[in-house]
Amino acid sequence: MSSNGTSPASGRSGGGGLPDDFFFGVATAGFQVEGGFNGPGQPNNNWESWELVGRVEPSGNAVGFWERPEESLDRAAALGCNTFRLSVEWARVCPDRSGPDRSVLAHYAAIVEACIARGLEPLVTLHHFTHPAWLGEDFWLRPDAPRWFREWAEVAADALAGSVRHWVTINEINVLAVSSWLLGMFPPGRSLAFGDAAIAVDNLLAAHVAGYEVLHQARPDAVVTTNNSSMSVYEYDRMLTDLLLARGAGVARGDLDPWIADRRRSHDEALPPVGTAERLFRRFTAAGAPYGRGGANGRGAPNARGILGNRPPLPRKAVDAVYESPHERTLDVLGIDYYDPEVARHFRLPGHRTVGGRSAAPARQLWDEVPDPAGLTRWLKAQHELAPGLPLWVVENGLCNRVRNGRSELRLDGWDRRRYLRENLAAVVAAVDAGIPVTGYWHWSLVDNYEWGTYEPRFGLYGMDRHRGEHGARWMETDAMGDDSAGTYRDIIAGLRSGDRSVLRPG
Repeated sequence: MSSNGTSPASGRSGGGGLPDDFFFGVATAGFQVEGGFNGPGQPNNNWESWELVGRVEPSGNAVGFWERPEESLDRAAALGCNTFRLSVEWARVCPDRSGPDRSVLAHYAAIVEACIARGLEPLVTLHHFTHPAWLGEDFWLRPDAPRWFREWAEVAADALAGSVRHWVTINEINVLAVSSWLLGMFPPGRSLAFGDAAIAVDNLLAAHVAGYEVLHQARPDAVVTTNNSSMSVYEYDRMLTDLLLARGAGVARGDLDPWIADRRRSHDEALPPVGTAERLFRRFTAAGAPYGRGGANGRGAPNARGILGNRPPLPRKAVDAVYESPHERTLDVLGIDYYDPEVARHFRLPGHRTVGGRSAAPARQLWDEVPDPAGLTRWLKAQHELAPGLPLWVVENGLCNRVRNGRSELRLDGWDRRRYLRENLAAVVAAVDAGIPVTGYWHWSLVDNYEWGTYEPRFGLYGMDRHRGEHGARWMETDAMGDDSAGTYRDIIAGLRSGDRSVLRPG
């Protein structure tokens, strides 16, 4: 690794154009792979009631990572990865109000050590869409949510910071807020509750700052980020990052709103809206934003009242956290998750064609998302121009196909995971060639797992046969579409490290 752990691109470069210490990894999340949640005698998280009433498919044993982590770690190491992303599950460590379970923390510490023993630098996430059920489904609307998260970060840091340097505080703040309070896809399942979504974002950002402080206190050389899912609408992606970077950019607190308004303009110039629907959606969200047009009084945009309802001004706790922190900047790396960032492209009329027939949903399914590798290079370039002092990580990037009742179905557009890997990693290399300090890439995901209420979406380099195996499921040697995508990733990693870019060409 480089001397500071945040900018390997400044170190010696291999023949493939990437630094020798570039992070190649795979990403996982505890609730999606561990198994053993929300059943009798098991720790319960905020998805408990949805599983119990049948609103979602039970998570069950997932991949069995909690009991058999070596299955995943051995495969990740065999790919040539030098990093592995995992999460430490708050609900497992703190299943009730009595305090942390030290045996669980010891088990997580053992998993971390198993990563290190295999040459896998652990990237640990403290919150990946889940929290203990006893905190309530609406936990992130509570004024004390950042304090609770700080206490959780202290527990995790005390147990793991001696071995873990690289951290994600909270995964995809924007997706958590949108899915929970705007789209009704995550507990508590609200729809179009714009005010509640803004309150949740505010608390989540304040919690990130608290987590950043805790992790740097425990380990001064910690490298800490929070990763947004790339979205073209400023208010649900880039604005969150700008709030965290404002003070470090020299923006006085009283100048924050005009600065945010200027950043919104810069964002829209760097990533111009495509089509009328996208343009209208951006205008609508800007009108309801609590930042950027309301001036120093913090009352939000002039048009926010009509969108958010007749309610008091939205809280801006995140601003207090940023400007009162002992750290001028509370991001060490700009982490992005890249799938399909064009927001308007996700909405479709009910009855649209999808894999297996027609969909009644007013949005694309995961297996219909549009691959856009060239867009990844453009996105990295735009993000770097808007935050030139930070290295970048691609914390998640992956392709989905559908499996129903044990039958794998191909994508309508004909894409497969091997092509996706080659073209997206070629996009990363192109960004590095252009001088953009991209220093890590984590593929989502190592293995097919629980995709937030269902096992139908499959993202894994390795497929999971959920109908056979001594543990109720077994690893496949191919991905869910029958392709050796793991072998493709292994060849790309080895080729780029040796300077052979031919591994990025169509096979």
